[in-house]
Amino acid sequence: MKNIKALIADDEEGPREQLRAALKRLWPELDIVAASENGVDAWDDYLEHEPALCFLDIRMPGLSGLEVARRMSELAAPPQVVFVSAYGDHALSAFEAGAVDYCLKPVEDARLAQAVQRVQARLSAAAPQAGDLQKLLQQLLPPAKPVSRPIQASLGREIKLIAPEEVIYFESDNRYTRVVYQGGEALIRTPLKELLAGLDADAFWQLHRSVLVNSRCIASAVRVDENAMHVTLKGREEKLPVSRQFQGLFKGQ
Repeated sequence: MKNIKALIADDEEGPREQLRAALKRLWPELDIVAASENGVDAWDDYLEHEPALCFLDIRMPGLSGLEVARRMSELAAPPQVVFVSAYGDHALSAFEAGAVDYCLKPVEDARLAQAVQRVQARLSAAAPQAGDLQKLLQQLLPPAKPVSRPIQASLGREIKLIAPEEVIYFESDNRYTRVVYQGGEALIRTPLKELLAGLDADAFWQLHRSVLVNSRCIASAVRVDENAMHVTLKGREEKLPVSRQFQGLFKGQ
């Protein structure tokens, strides 16, 4: 099986590189496009490269492997996921009862080879995984708790505190993130991918790798053609792009 892209995510360099080396031995054709150092980077790297397979350490700062997987499971075409777990992790019994693969640290070739064979079989059959993964994550993850901490933006000598509910959308702008809010806009140094970890996912929808919008401010979603879509905002003229990965947010009823 060729031309399969994969992502590895682990906040410890030793286990991350051990897994990379083991995969090179067991699956030489696998194209490892990213080796992410935390959950926030893993999500951003996934959006950039769209790998078909992700090896996610469960315990990572920013976003855990479970939280990253939950975001992936909500996409129109989620990747195959293999969790990497420490001995004694509370999630092991749920993995053993479910249809999602896992490997224990330190990863052994024999166990990894089993996981690789199962993943290859699913990829060959194009078997959907989202349903099984979503059910598993519902068991393991508590409901997300909204964070109400204000956004701090420098406006000259003033530090402006912007309540999240006042934000209309965030947009990546080179080294900065543009914050458009009720009454104005500002630039902050916090990358969009880091903001994601502290915002209510039900209130703020990611539409694109560079755009995060307050769902209450969306007026409509417009499909331009089979591949392109944008949203319009209430009382504003901007049209924000919706990448193919996130078009499943707008299904109609």
